[in-house]
Amino acid sequence: MAIKKTRGSDLIWESLDHNGEVWFKSTISLMDFSPISTTDEAVSKRLQKMLKNAVRLNSEFLSKWNGFKVETQLEFPRIWGLGTSSTIMYTIAEWAQVHPLRLCFKCSNGSGYDVACAGADGPIVFQNADDAVSYTPIDFDPSFKDKLYFVHLGEKQNTDDQITYYLKKVKNRKSLVKEINDITDKMMEVSNLSNFEELINKHEDVLSAALGYGRIKDERFSDYWGSVKSLGAWGGDFAIVTSEKSAEDTREYFLSKGLETFVPFGEMIL
Repeated sequence: MAIKKTRGSDLIWESLDHNGEVWFKSTISLMDFSPISTTDEAVSKRLQKMLKNAVRLNSEFLSKWNGFKVETQLEFPRIWGLGTSSTIMYTIAEWAQVHPLRLCFKCSNGSGYDVACAGADGPIVFQNADDAVSYTPIDFDPSFKDKLYFVHLGEKQNTDDQITYYLKKVKNRKSLVKEINDITDKMMEVSNLSNFEELINKHEDVLSAALGYGRIKDERFSDYWGSVKSLGAWGGDFAIVTSEKSAEDTREYFLSKGLETFVPFGEMIL
């Protein structure tokens, strides 16, 4: 995010896609952060909520009413998702000099995991317990990473809607968290693809039962030879898939399903 002072008294916000084209633009009043003009009311509303809560956490933020121009640019196609909203929240928190998770909890019912990831330099284990929130950097560089791929499912889920659904649907959340924690602990120690597949299949089974959703593999890829695990909000954005076959054969399978975005693990996780 690039920030420049301007001679005006408003906040000008421009968001560029991965090709450098403007996909969102708004002139925002620094009085109440309402849009004076905007190309997308929904995006402006989310920005207004983040900026207002940043000021509540740090009253000095934007208090001098100097004009600013903010420019953001994606490094990948916007349809991918990949935590774009949480990354904006993290960068606004840094700009406002407030803790990103404090801002997150002001704006969202989410766990804060995605915002923590936005500021992480590598893999983390995150836990939002009753008494504390913590996240710890870990090493995750599996020997079988050349057999892991990310496939974009061609759909976009609304994270806030899915969080609301989860909070209403899942009653015994402590038991669910304990079960998922156990899978996570084992996943950090896994040394071969077969055991990794067992763990992600179990993860899918547990969440499928808790949420009342069908497993993504059963519903869309029942004839696929490897494992498929939904990522993010269930059924949207990306899935991680495993394959003992060549990258070319694996890519061809998903192309036959109309899915063109196929990214090897080593290209996605730098």
